[in-house]
Amino acid sequence: MTKRSVLLTLLALVALVGLLLLVPNREKTGRESYIYNEGTIFGTLYHAKYLSDKDLKEEIEAELHKVDTSLSMFNPQSTISRINRNETDEADEMLAEVLSLAFLVNKATGGAFDPTVAPLVNAWGFGFKSGQLPDSTQVDSLRALVGLAGIHLKEGRLGKDNPLAILDFSAIAKGYGSDKAAQVLKSHGIKNFMVEIGGEVVTKGVNEKGEPWRIGINKPDDDSTSTSTELQDVITISEGAIATSGNYRNYYIHEGRKIAHTINPLTGYPAQQDILSSTVIAPTCAEADAFATAFMVLGLEKAKKVLLQQPQLKAYFIYSDQQGNYQTWSSIQN
Repeated sequence: MTKRSVLLTLLALVALVGLLLLVPNREKTGRESYIYNEGTIFGTLYHAKYLSDKDLKEEIEAELHKVDTSLSMFNPQSTISRINRNETDEADEMLAEVLSLAFLVNKATGGAFDPTVAPLVNAWGFGFKSGQLPDSTQVDSLRALVGLAGIHLKEGRLGKDNPLAILDFSAIAKGYGSDKAAQVLKSHGIKNFMVEIGGEVVTKGVNEKGEPWRIGINKPDDDSTSTSTELQDVITISEGAIATSGNYRNYYIHEGRKIAHTINPLTGYPAQQDILSSTVIAPTCAEADAFATAFMVLGLEKAKKVLLQQPQLKAYFIYSDQQGNYQTWSSIQN
């Protein structure tokens, strides 16, 4: 073989190796390894890690985009956006499922969780509108639009007693999206995975080390830049869903006063309770997400009473005592 032939052969081998390195994980079969996916959805990041012989990123993102098309307030063509504009009353399957859960959590928490609180969320500067804070007259006027009792779902049709009422599923959509992504993995027989969207997590099985998944709970220090990563505690979980709600990141200061994003639908004002961070473990992430939000509204003692009536839930609360010091309360056995 001539030197030229040897050189061409070597170049061909290098090119072949390069092509093999570019082949995505989805083409690897028969050999499982932990695959990591990430991307953007619902205005935040999602992460998925799972033991598989196939990369399922396309399938996961396709399912997440279905959720966005149904529930996103920031997608003008989503089902919920069109319903809010009274362009349709047809509720797709996802919206109907989430609304049905919202009714259950609303009842279980005495109205502390209510997706019709959207007009007040906007008025306080956390939705689409911002500017001057609402006065008591404006709050009272907007409260007339709030209440799930005025929303009706029957045979796939959503009715509103007041056509000005709008629904916002931001406090449940990320958890629901995590559930739907987890269902994609389960449908492929995957038994070890972790899916997370904006801090709302679904887990099953074990991580790369063969141990239960470890989920950190941030300290609720005021951090509007979302850069602080100091942990208060770590929870281990091998199967189930976990979601955290808190007012320590999504807030603003107005004339020296902290205005937090969790609006109490029962009063129309930002929740001013002792719970600073509410973490809930539940069978589904949508359920955990909704109850975590409701507990921020209820405060520690009322939240404990709800937990007694909801044995499927476990919770970890970081709260402020009368001296302003951080304290924790947990029903989670780690």
